[in-house]
Amino acid sequence: MRPETIAIHGGFDADPATKSVAVPIHQTVAYAFDSADHAAALFNLEADGFRYSRISNPTVAVLEERVAALEGGAQAICVSSGQAAVHCAVLNLIQQGMNLVSVPMLYGTTHTLFAHMLPSLGAAVRFAESDQPADIERMIDGNTRAVYCESIGNPAGNICDVAALARVAHRHGIPLVVDNTVATPILLRPIDYGADIVVHSLTKFMGGHGTTLGGAIVDSGRFDWKEHAERFPMFSQPDPSYHGLVYTDHFKEAAYIGRCRSVFLRVGGSVLSPLSAFLLLQGIETLPLRVERHVENGKAVAEFLRNHPSVDWVEYAGFPESPYFGLAQQYLAGRASSVLTFGVKGGFEAGKRFYDELKLIKRLVNIGDAKSLACHPASTTHRQMSPEEQRKAGVRPEMIRLSVGIEHVLDITDDLGQALERASGATAIREAPLELVNTPSNSEYFHESNHHFYKP
Repeated sequence: MRPETIAIHGGFDADPATKSVAVPIHQTVAYAFDSADHAAALFNLEADGFRYSRISNPTVAVLEERVAALEGGAQAICVSSGQAAVHCAVLNLIQQGMNLVSVPMLYGTTHTLFAHMLPSLGAAVRFAESDQPADIERMIDGNTRAVYCESIGNPAGNICDVAALARVAHRHGIPLVVDNTVATPILLRPIDYGADIVVHSLTKFMGGHGTTLGGAIVDSGRFDWKEHAERFPMFSQPDPSYHGLVYTDHFKEAAYIGRCRSVFLRVGGSVLSPLSAFLLLQGIETLPLRVERHVENGKAVAEFLRNHPSVDWVEYAGFPESPYFGLAQQYLAGRASSVLTFGVKGGFEAGKRFYDELKLIKRLVNIGDAKSLACHPASTTHRQMSPEEQRKAGVRPEMIRLSVGIEHVLDITDDLGQALERASGATAIREAPLELVNTPSNSEYFHESNHHFYKP
């Protein structure tokens, strides 16, 4: 099935008990055993089935299958939030005395996890100077256990060369872990380009409505843990915490996800509720349609901002002058993300005034919502970072991050325009009431300059 169909049908046909075509919400903690032997078989992983919802749940299982299918992976596991997904994904690979090599352009809380929490557990994280493969490879040594990147950086908007990073990681016998939250599998499937593990904040575009927290880890099933057993003994040696289970023997190509569920979900408890799984499934059904509209609106908003006299700069990978334009063509088929950044002329204070004047666009720190959202990363998501760390992450003091929603694009640009005018005192771009040139589709009336958007 193609992505648009997987988003609706993946992992579920109809409920065998009731014939319901909507995924049932299995709001239960535990499941009855037929006998003591049946219970033992479930706990020994010798029989398929459910035993406790902290480990697996039928509603969550459908979501896991759907996300894995969308990403082209072997299996997936869903957890309580995107940050829990990042945490579990990395802990499943790294031990005391080992290190992880990461690009510097990261979501703020991921940076905090890497820069502060993991070192407190005895595992180091090495931040490369940039997202360039050569800079990444320079940081790898015999104790490195993974390379980590965001396919599209949040909020920097950089696009990582996934195939090149995968080649670097594999030369050193380690997996590439990619956070694909911003791109979603609709714009990019990192596994197709050599990534081994993909993580998501399902809270963002996948859920799409700002209502439900959730995270996912997808295993490509392609990394050979047995071949690299010296670096990753936890997969190929008996696990004393799980009655001597050998994950590569029992789970085969899905050893990574099998251990993640058996150790980190079962013991750590970052559980996704059945109701949350149901709501996320509802969001995923419209993901391809929403991404199409997000991308169209994002392009129009980027053009509007670039041509506005009160805007100093715009970072948008869809512009030919962007250093990431070529990668946008290679990996996103030219469809740049709807998460973009810009700076208001006048610096930090002008940016604050603009932010305070927004009316339609919501001031908050989420992205990927159907609604248009804005935040000031330097004072929110990346506030805990030093100025130098912010610079490496792509955060400037005056920077505004926009997550362009799926509202009518003229309403979005109207709000941006009035806020820019109030913040800077600049004369409005247009001098007369405007009406749409065409109405069937945004793409029919957005061209290369603001004057082509409308007619007086």
